Amino acid sequence: MTKLILGVTGGIASGKSTVVSMLRELGVPAIDFDLLARQAVEPGKPALRKIVDYFGEQVLQKNGSLDRKKLSKIVFQNPEKRKNLESFTHPVIYEEYFRQVSKIAEKNPGAIIQAEIPLLFELNLQSMVDKTLLVHIPREKQIKRLTRRNNISEAEAAAILNAQMPIDEKLEHADFVVRNENSSDETRKQLESIWQSLKKMQHTNL
Repeated sequence: MTKLILGVTGGIASGKSTVVSMLRELGVPAIDFDLLARQAVEPGKPALRKIVDYFGEQVLQKNGSLDRKKLSKIVFQNPEKRKNLESFTHPVIYEEYFRQVSKIAEKNPGAIIQAEIPLLFELNLQSMVDKTLLVHIPREKQIKRLTRRNNISEAEAAAILNAQMPIDEKLEHADFVVRNENSSDETRKQLESIWQSLKKMQHTNL
């Protein structure tokens, strides 16, 4: 068997972290793109120097680390600046991703690996994985969860969602879907079924 990479994604507040944890319990190692993105811009890293050269020291905190919230506000309103930011960070993130995939596969050539990629479909990164899994909840439940989690109004939560690809649109791109609006037991049952399907795919060359 060869390795199989499962790209795990979903909308904000859909419960991706819960699903990733459950897959870990089934023995699926995870690579977290959010973590890779944070590591890529740590003090002293080349990507951070490029960001500061382009955006100025206004995007730094007093301790020299990146002020991610301030930077997010800047690029949220300016697509050109967002593209430039991505050109500084994405190559570093992808290089580390493939390094970690190789490291896992070296120890276990037949591993099933999950890559947690929040913007998997938005950035067209499907070529970096073998199969995709969407963590789905209805939009109205997304809004309720986001208002509770971030202590914001429903209008603010809706505005955040409006800036992303609609979660129902992501359904069209996913190989597997986990409906995560009910109990954790139901979510776990769905994942166990998907886990079995993935193992069968390995035996039939995907």
